[in-house]
Amino acid sequence: MPRISFDDLKAEFKRVLLKKGCNEDIADSCAQLFTETSCDGIYSHGVNRFPRVMEYIDKGYINLNAKPTKIDGIGGFERWDGNLGFGNVNAKIAMDRAIELARQNGIGCVAIRNTNHWMRGGTYGWQAADAGCIGICWTNTQPNMPAWGAKDRRIGNNPFIMSIPRAEGHVVVDMAVAQFSYGQMEAAALRGEQLPVPGGFDEDGNISCDPVAISKTWRVLPIGFWKGSGLSIVLDLVAAVLSGGNSSFKVGQLGGDEYQLSQVLIAIDATQIAGNEFLSSAVNEVLADIKASERVDEKQEIIYPGEKEANIRKQNLELGIPVEDVVWAKIQAL
Repeated sequence: MPRISFDDLKAEFKRVLLKKGCNEDIADSCAQLFTETSCDGIYSHGVNRFPRVMEYIDKGYINLNAKPTKIDGIGGFERWDGNLGFGNVNAKIAMDRAIELARQNGIGCVAIRNTNHWMRGGTYGWQAADAGCIGICWTNTQPNMPAWGAKDRRIGNNPFIMSIPRAEGHVVVDMAVAQFSYGQMEAAALRGEQLPVPGGFDEDGNISCDPVAISKTWRVLPIGFWKGSGLSIVLDLVAAVLSGGNSSFKVGQLGGDEYQLSQVLIAIDATQIAGNEFLSSAVNEVLADIKASERVDEKQEIIYPGEKEANIRKQNLELGIPVEDVVWAKIQAL
C-alpha cells in the first residue's frame, strides 16, 4: 500500500477532474475536499469513493460546473438549490453561507435541495468549528436501511454531524444513523476484515459482522435499534421540508442511485455568544473529566470525538496518505 503526499494526491484528483471538464476553481475545491477527507483517515468517503463519483459524472448525475443558488430566505434561514453540482463543493459553499448568517444573526441555517452526496459529512462540522462556530448538519440518502422491525429498506442511514470549536482540537461527532455506513463496510471488505461489532443481517437473517454479507441484503442495523430508526425518519423529514426537496422516499424513485439529495447546514456563532474564555473552559473541563475515566483496558486511551481524526491527519501529513493499491491503480487509470 503506497503512501501518497497530500499535494500529490490532490494533484491526481484535480488532474482527473480537469480532464472530465471541470472548471479550475471547482476542480481545485473538489480535489482539496477529497484530499482532506482522505488525510483525516476517512478513506471510505475520500480516495476510495473518488472513482465512483467519476462514474456518476459519466451517468449524468453530476452537473460538473454548476454552483448552488439561493432560492429564498427569511432572517437567518435560507433555502438553496444545488443544481446537481458536486455534493462536497455545494455543502462547503452552503456552510460558508450559514457561517456568514451566524455572524449577522447568531445562528445561520442553509437548507439545500437537488444536490449530490457530500462525501464526508464531518468536513462541514470541522469547517464550522474552524470559524469559531458550533456546527450542526445532516443529509438524507437513498433508502438504504430498513425501518425498525422491517426487512426491506425504506429509510436512509442519514449522516448527522455536530461540532464544537476548541483551540486545542475541535470536538466533532460524524455518524451515520446506521451502526456502520456503507462506505465503512466497503472499506472493511476491501481490507478483508470483519466489522468490530454486528452491523446488520446476512441473507439467512442472522446478525452478522461480515460487511460483504450485510451489503448484499441492505439490512443494516440502525444505531440504538428503534431509536436510530426514528432519528433517521425525522432527519429526512426536516431536510425535505426545509429545503423543499426530495425525501429519501423520493430519492428511491430515481432509479436506484443516490443523487438529488436534501441537506441542512447550521452554524451557531459560539465565540460571539459564549465568549472565548467560557467556551474554552466549559469544553476543556468536560473533556478532561472524560479522559480521566477509569479504563476498561489500561492500554486503550479514552478519546473525545474528533481526536482520532486529528491524530491521523498529523500522521498522514508527515508520512503520506495510505491508499489501497487497487484504488490507486483505478485513479491513475482515470
